Amino acid sequence: MKKKLFTILQYLLFLGLGIFLAWWSLKDLDHEKRIQIRTSLNHARYWLIIPVFCILILSHLARALRWKLLIDSLGYRPRTENTFFAVMVGYLTNQAVPRLGEILKCTLLARYEKVPADKLIGTIILERIIDAISLLSIFAITLAIQPHLYTDLINAFFHSPRDPARKRIPGYIIAAIIVGLIAVIMLLWMLIKKKTFADALDVFKRIANSVWQGVSAVQHLKRRGLFLLYTLALWTLYLLGGYIGFYALRETQQYGIKEAFAVLSAGSIGMIATPGGIGAYALLLKKTMELYGLQEGVALAFGWILWLVQTFVILIGGLFSFVAIPYFNKKNIPETA
Repeated sequence: MKKKLFTILQYLLFLGLGIFLAWWSLKDLDHEKRIQIRTSLNHARYWLIIPVFCILILSHLARALRWKLLIDSLGYRPRTENTFFAVMVGYLTNQAVPRLGEILKCTLLARYEKVPADKLIGTIILERIIDAISLLSIFAITLAIQPHLYTDLINAFFHSPRDPARKRIPGYIIAAIIVGLIAVIMLLWMLIKKKTFADALDVFKRIANSVWQGVSAVQHLKRRGLFLLYTLALWTLYLLGGYIGFYALRETQQYGIKEAFAVLSAGSIGMIATPGGIGAYALLLKKTMELYGLQEGVALAFGWILWLVQTFVILIGGLFSFVAIPYFNKKNIPETA
C-alpha cells in the first residue's frame, strides 16, 4: 500500500511538473507573439501531417520488430501484428500512467501469444538499456556537430535571447552546477534511506553492470545485425520526422539535419521528463529553436505542433490496436463458459 501511494504521488508530481511547464511556455504570450503564432498557423502546410504520421507509425513498427527479435531469442515466435499492437497499446497507456504501458504490453502479448510475461519483462529492461545507449549516442552526435548547443540551451532558460547584455553562464560553471545537483541528490538519498557511500557506489556499479549486460546480450543475439539495423532505423525515423516537420511552417523550412538533431535531443528529454512529454516537450523545443533565431511565438507553435502530432499518432494507433488485437486473435482465444 505504501509503495502504491508513493507511485501515485510520484506520478502526480511529474504530471504537475508537466502542467507547470505548459503554463510557463504560454504565460508570456503577448499580442505580438499571438500574431506570430496565428500567422504561422495560417500558412502552415498541414498536409505534411500525413507523411510525418506514416514515419512515426513506421518507427513504432521498427520498435515492435526489434522487440520481436528479442522474444525470438527466448524461443518464442510471436506474430508481428500482435507485437505491434501490444507496443501501441503500451504507448497509449504510458500517456496516462508512465511505465504501466510496459507492463500492460507484456501481459497483452502474453495473453495472445502464450509467452510468459516475466520473460517479456526481461526483454523490456534490455530494450530500455539499449534505448539509453542510443540516446546518449544522439546527444554525442548533436554535441559533436554543435559543441556549444547544450550550454546555450541551459543559458536560454535563465536569460532571454533578446537580452544579450546579460552575462552568459560559462560551460564549466554549468557542469559544476550539474555535478553539484547530482551530489546533493545522492546525499539526500543516503540520508533518507540511511545508506553509506559504499551503498551509493554499489548502485553505480549495478547500473554499469546492467549497461554491460545489455550490450553483451545484443552480442549474443543470433540476428544482432538485424537488431542493430532496427535500432538505427528507429532513431533515423525519429530524426526524419522532426526534419520533415521543419517544412510545415514557412519560418522553419530553412533548417536542416543539424537542427533536426537538436530537436531530437531536446524532444527526447521532454518526453522523458513528464508523462507523454506534456509541457516539457514543447518548452524544450521552443527554447532550442530560439537559439537558431526563430521568433518566440513561432518557436512555441512549432514545439506544440510536433508534440500534438506525436500524441495524435499514439492516440489513433493505440486505440486502433486496442480494438484490433482481440479481433485479429478471436480464432485463437479458447472459448470459455
